[in-house]
Amino acid sequence: MARKTATFTVEADGRDKGKSYLLTEMPASQAEKWAARAFLALARSGVLLPDDLTGAGFAGIALLGLRALSGLRFEDAEPLLDEMFGCVQFMPDKRPQLARTLIEDDIEEVATRMRLREEVMALHTGFSLADARSKAAASALPGSTDPT
Repeated sequence: MARKTATFTVEADGRDKGKSYLLTEMPASQAEKWAARAFLALARSGVLLPDDLTGAGFAGIALLGLRALSGLRFEDAEPLLDEMFGCVQFMPDKRPQLARTLIEDDIEEVATRMRLREEVMALHTGFSLADARSKAAASALPGSTDPT
C-alpha cells in the first residue's frame, strides 16, 4: 500500500494565499525514529511525558501538541522541524504531477509554515490540531451540546 498523501491549499490572507502543497507520509521506519528523537529531546528538556504516551510515536507527539516542541533547545528542535518539511512539496498550478521539492520562496509566511507542520502531523496521526481547536471552540459556544 502506498504512503498517505494530502493536499493543503492556503486560504488565509497573505503572500501564500492560494498556494498548494502536497504532503506525503514518512516511511514507518523514519516516522518511528522521528518520534523517538522528539520524545527523547522533550524528556531531556524537562517536559513531563505521560507514561502512556511514550510508545505512541507520532500520535503521542500529536497529543502533546506541536507547541510542546517549543520547550526544546533549538539545537534539538531544528533537525526535527527540518525533517517535517521533507514531507512537503510545492504544487505549481495546484497540479500534483508537478509537485517539487520546496525552495525558499515557496513559503513566504511564518503562519503557513506553522499550518503545514500541523497538516504533516495530521497526515501521520489522523489527529488534526486544527479540527480539535475548531471542535473546542464550537463546544464553548452558548447552547452547544457537543461534549467534545
